[in-house]
This record gives sequence, C-alpha cells and structure tokens, in this order.
Amino acid sequence: MKDTRRTRVVLGALLIAALAMITVDYRGGEHSPLRGLRGLGATVFGPVERVSAAVVRPVGNTFDAITDAPGERRRADRLERDNQRLREQLRAGRLDRDRSAQLQRLLGTAGMGGYKIRAAQVISAGQGFEDTVTIDVGSRNGVRADMTVMSAEGLVGRITRVGPATATVLLATDQTSSVGSRLEDSKEIGIMQGRGRRGLGNGGTPLRFQLLDAAAPMRVGQRLVTLGSQGERPYVPGVPIGVVERIDSAGGGLTRTAYVRPFVRFTSLDVVAVVVAPPRTDPRDAVLPPTPKPAPTPSPSASPGPSGSPSPGASPSGGAEARPRGRKSPTKTPSPGD
Repeated sequence: MKDTRRTRVVLGALLIAALAMITVDYRGGEHSPLRGLRGLGATVFGPVERVSAAVVRPVGNTFDAITDAPGERRRADRLERDNQRLREQLRAGRLDRDRSAQLQRLLGTAGMGGYKIRAAQVISAGQGFEDTVTIDVGSRNGVRADMTVMSAEGLVGRITRVGPATATVLLATDQTSSVGSRLEDSKEIGIMQGRGRRGLGNGGTPLRFQLLDAAAPMRVGQRLVTLGSQGERPYVPGVPIGVVERIDSAGGGLTRTAYVRPFVRFTSLDVVAVVVAPPRTDPRDAVLPPTPKPAPTPSPSASPGPSGSPSPGASPSGGAEARPRGRKSPTKTPSPGD
C-alpha cells in the first residue's frame, strides 16, 4: 500500500475510533454497550490464540530451560550444601552433648579421687600388635610418659610415647601391661595383667588378676582398684579397674587367678583424662561406685495340709498360733446327760 495522504487519514481515523471504543468499553464496565462486540472478538480470535500458544509455548519452555540450566544447577548445588551443613551441625550438636556428659562424669570421678587431670579425646586406635590409642594432648599440655590415663568409669592405661600435641596410651588390656591392684574390703593385693584383644567383645574378660596370697579370700563380684606405683608413676592409687567374674582354684600353686571384667569399654573409648598430678592421700575404695543392693528375697509361706488347709498349730497368717501366757486353756464343763 502506498503511503499517501489518504491512507494516513484513514489510519488516523481508525486509531481514533479504536481509542474511542476502548475508552467507552472501559468506562462502561459490565454494562458497556460494546460488550457484545468484545464477546464476538473473543469468539473469533480465541481459538487462534490457543493454537498459537500451543505451538509457541513448548519452544519457549525449551529455550528457558536451556538458558536457565546453569542457574538451576547452581541453586540445586547450593541447597545440597546447605542440607549437608545442617546435617553436620545436628550431628556435631549430638556429639557435643554426649561428650559434655562424659566430661562431667569424668570430672566427678577425678574429684572423688583427688586427681588433677588433663582432659583429652581419643583420635585413633593402634593397628599393630599392641593395644594402644592416640589422644589429642601432648607435651605442650603438660603430659609426660608413664602417666595414668583414666575415663569416667575407671582405668584406661598409661602414657608410653609423647609428642608435642599427641600421646600414645598403652591400654590395660595389652598383654605386656601389668598393674598392681587391690581387692576392695579385704585389701589383698595382686597383679593385674592384660589378655590382649581376645578378651574384648561379647562380654569377655580381657584382664587376669593373680592374687599373691593363695590362701587369701576372694569372691566373684568383688571389685578391684589400682594399688599405686612407687612415686605414683605409672599408676596412681584408687582408680577403679573391674569386677571379678571367675576364679581359678590354686591347684597347689603359690597364687590364685581371677578373670576380671573391666569397668571401661575399651572398644568405644572417646573422652579420657591424663592424671597429671596424683592425689595427696590414697583414696582407697572411695572412687568405686556404690555397691548395687541385692534384690529382696520373698519370705516362704506356710505349706498347706493334706486337705489344703494350714497345718496344725499354724495360724492363718503362717505363724504359730499365739496363746496368752499364764492362763490355762478353758475346760469344757460336761452338761448333764453327757
């Protein structure tokens, strides 16, 4: 179409008419006189719009997906990192609460014995022939070789090697370990020796105690504590060790042997302490936990007679029938005709 004056006039008139119709329709709202014309336009052009949208929309979505793919990948990675960080925080929170509880119990045990301690955490276990663990304190923390290591439950072992920030602990269960020990109550002494890994797990007894006096009393259930070394190194006195579970007869020998279940679970060591200063006095059995009370034994009841009634001379409550002292049983006076 040629751009002439007439065409420009017609185009202007159409634009003015369109603006007028839009204004009238907008102001009329639901009562617009052009409502029917609007409906007719929707009827005519609606299917065309739907067909064009159906064709164009997949193409547009594919293009958006291609252009937004790097951003979506970054958002997914960020959400995964956030979730991982939250999981680690929850796990760390649980570990911190558990270790805090262990530390509180450890401080209580050290306080009862009068031990000055340096708290530590087990960071690795030995892989060689020795039963050892590595802890995260060393010479910078005042740790020296031949110091006692304990947990809240009892004896763990002794320090054998020390570095600036770590130290190696030889466990009491090691076959080369030898600890002077004393039985509670009787105060009889002997030597506690480790039996190695074969005694660990499944309720085993990884410790063996040899009583020096074969005639001295010893019973199952009796507990042991450390006797203490000369100069308090490597072992300080009074640290709980374990409970006697089985006793071998002397068999004509000079000693008696018992197999001991330790208080400490050596397969799950975590928070421990190095005793950097011994107690001023031997705590003896003060650090041992209270002895559990035995369960009450029910009293025997009276056995019934052959007919199911209590035996003669027994009261319904099972005891002997009570009679007043100093009185004779009343005698029945025979009536006439008896």
